Amino acid sequence: MPAIVGPIQVVNIGGGAIHFGDTLIISPKSASKTITGSGSSNTGGFIITNNGLSASNVLDTNLVDQPILGNN
Repeated sequence: MPAIVGPIQVVNIGGGAIHFGDTLIISPKSASKTITGSGSSNTGGFIITNNGLSASNVLDTNLVDQPILGNN
């Protein structure tokens, strides 16, 4: 069924999908890797993190961690 779309303003797109009109399949894909130290990913209003010694040693021998090219 056709859609009637009025005025549109797109300010920012960050990892999402926007479609206009008729759409059969939408499949956005992304892959990421995050390496953080001890206590660095904590979120909240009041956090106390006590770390004596923290080191993030990374040896990543994988060429491709998660292939997303052919996954539909």
